[in-house]
Amino acid sequence: SEQSVVVVDSVYDAVRERFASHGGYLLQGKELKAVQDVILKNGALNAAIVGQPAYKIAELAGFSVPATTKILIGEVKVVDESEPFAHEKLSPTLAMYRAKDFDDAVDKAEKLVAMGGIGHTSCLYTDQDNQPERVAYFGQKMKTARILINTPASQGGIGDLYNFKLAPSLTLGCGSWGGNSISENVGPKHLINKKTVAKRAENMLWHKLPKSIYFRRGSLPIALDEVITDGHKRALIVTDRFLFNNGYADQITSVLKAAGVETEVFFEVEADPTLSVVRKGAELANSFKPDVIIALGGGSPMDAAKIMWVMYEHPETHFEELALRFMDIRKRIYKFPKMGVKAKMIAVTTTSGTGSEVTPFAVVTDDATGQKYPLADYALTPDMAIVDANLVMEMPKSLCAFGGLDAVTHALEAYVSVLASEFSDGQALQALKLLKENLPASYNEGSKNPVARERVHSAATIAGIAFANAFLGVCHSMAHKLGSQFHIPHGLANALLISNVIRYNANDNPTKQTAFSQYDRPQARRRYAEIADHLGLSAPGDRTAAKIEKLLAWLESLKAELGIPKSIREAGVQEADFLAHVDKLSEDAFDDQCTGANPRYPLISELKQILLDTYYGRNFTDSDGAAVKVEIPEVVKADKTAKKNA
Repeated sequence: SEQSVVVVDSVYDAVRERFASHGGYLLQGKELKAVQDVILKNGALNAAIVGQPAYKIAELAGFSVPATTKILIGEVKVVDESEPFAHEKLSPTLAMYRAKDFDDAVDKAEKLVAMGGIGHTSCLYTDQDNQPERVAYFGQKMKTARILINTPASQGGIGDLYNFKLAPSLTLGCGSWGGNSISENVGPKHLINKKTVAKRAENMLWHKLPKSIYFRRGSLPIALDEVITDGHKRALIVTDRFLFNNGYADQITSVLKAAGVETEVFFEVEADPTLSVVRKGAELANSFKPDVIIALGGGSPMDAAKIMWVMYEHPETHFEELALRFMDIRKRIYKFPKMGVKAKMIAVTTTSGTGSEVTPFAVVTDDATGQKYPLADYALTPDMAIVDANLVMEMPKSLCAFGGLDAVTHALEAYVSVLASEFSDGQALQALKLLKENLPASYNEGSKNPVARERVHSAATIAGIAFANAFLGVCHSMAHKLGSQFHIPHGLANALLISNVIRYNANDNPTKQTAFSQYDRPQARRRYAEIADHLGLSAPGDRTAAKIEKLLAWLESLKAELGIPKSIREAGVQEADFLAHVDKLSEDAFDDQCTGANPRYPLISELKQILLDTYYGRNFTDSDGAAVKVEIPEVVKADKTAKKNA
């Protein structure tokens, strides 16, 4: 971790203030001396402070600081071994030096490196585009193997995360400067001390979706004509028993058979598809040998069909490897096999919520072990999506509500995700606008309002495109586990959790910020406020916190209109059962693939608090006591005081 910071005089006070506002504790008077005395013991680092949180170190020094304090900062002047703060401290204690100008700052940094960090890592924060001479000068002066520009040293030094041109390594050698044999991974080039000056550079991104998307009422037979004209001869339809028994599959098979395409229907998919069922479907595929697989239904038939597709194309696949977690879907350590060699994948959605028809995700459960295998790779994206609202006109109200709120959650989480981009933002916002304007009517009027049904159906797919590329967050992480444990429908689980997740994320000073190269500062509060603006919920002059409160008020009103319970307890989960599982739910949610894209990187204890608050119907409140930090102008405060006195 960073051991010392040297700040040029012209910005010193501003940096000092920023440290203080983001969890740094600036030691004063006797406190500074007390911490200096506890850092070293008999001239060496005191083992008692190693790896301890800031408040524990303060206790060892004889005073107290808030438990939420992230780091103890000592403003010191001496740059030699007589100053305890100048040493490597292996703890959240930071030396802060004032320099008269840039040259003086580099000189001080050079001395600090020579004293205790030679060969390791140094970091410069500057305008890298307009002051390249400073980058060059700093790189020339520092005797460190890693010279980072505008990059957190502790995480940036390991490579890839903040600059994909810096080779990743968890073994950070210091070269011969630091008495090491190497400065990175072993190789002939390590006979020479090598410096790397790495400017912060964002990762390459992409925006992927099916090759074709057919939408509007009555689009199903027109879309199937593409299957016919492309020359496909054998189609396997994967669906569930309800859709098969009620004639939905016939709408596909009748068109294909009339054109001479042979068809087979597998209709044994149930909610939360299992490996045994998927393998049975894959066996049918292997015997029938389709050149097109058509998934018909909601999330479960689509998940099952995608995984049958993998098994059919690549029977040698090991799901343990395909299900490995990763920080970035574009940089898997296990390469997903090439799909589409034997068969094309088409997804026909009969629900308005999951968005699976346009996403690269699927989940299967091993019914022998209970282990869930979440698969995520763009190779799983269907080749074609068919979004025909005629298929959802008779959808029951509960499915409309749960699916609609699932789509709302998809769009909300995609918009505040650390991977959100200008390509996904518009889709997330448009989906929310369509849902706000049409979901209540679709729920209340059903097939009597086909326009509302169609727009909600489209919105769910648009939200799916957004989160297929921007990904989701901890609301889905917790909903996955909550739904699995207590058999709560996925959309309902999201609806129960989303308001408290917004309260949790709406914090500009989070305990931990999710690390991603393009996400350089907490942005969730601003992004939620932008959503409120786009939906017409805010008024001119509203502050950020007021906009977030209005967004939350709209969500709560929408959930009430759609008949959503106010808490997990009201949803029918028994208290003793919930409390017996909440710790495991929190741990498993932390380990969910969706967690890595959440704008606030959670602690397990924080996820547990969200779950507990949602169970009892309480608003989540951060540890500083503010559910959402409300910024009230002085004139408003005065007006409120006058009304109270009156």
